[in-house]
Amino acid sequence: MSDPEAALACNCLAIRQAARHVTQIYDQHLAPAGLRTTQFSVLARLDRLGPVAIHELAASLVMDRTTMGRALRPLEREGLVAIGPGPDGRTRALSVTPAGEGAVTASHALVARGATGPRSRLRLCGGRGTAGRAHALSRGSLRPGENGGPTCVSERRG
Repeated sequence: MSDPEAALACNCLAIRQAARHVTQIYDQHLAPAGLRTTQFSVLARLDRLGPVAIHELAASLVMDRTTMGRALRPLEREGLVAIGPGPDGRTRALSVTPAGEGAVTASHALVARGATGPRSRLRLCGGRGTAGRAHALSRGSLRPGENGGPTCVSERRG
């Protein structure tokens, strides 16, 4: 593998690891609402869009239709999302139920709290690039600085 290919693969891994770490942080904050980050994302987007076809919601979340169907099952089972006939009778339309609207409202404060930690950890750190911060975040090696701001902890080679 050439150096540019290795760097690209390394950046991809770092970003995926950081995304999983950030998702775990948000999941912890959303737990009191009984939602996971993925469920909240689907529910909040649907709440913003209004009644919409499954394929349209999937496209707006950059998901394939099959994955969207799996993500919707627990939301429908919990009564947060309703699936009914679409406007043309051939498609199915999704909508947020009153219970789903309540869950979105309750979750916004929890998400705001969750956003504080990750966002502060992702500030610029000593000139390191995005991939470096993502690597540090995925390893959990970012910690608050002495002044309350973030500090990157770099690995030292000796």
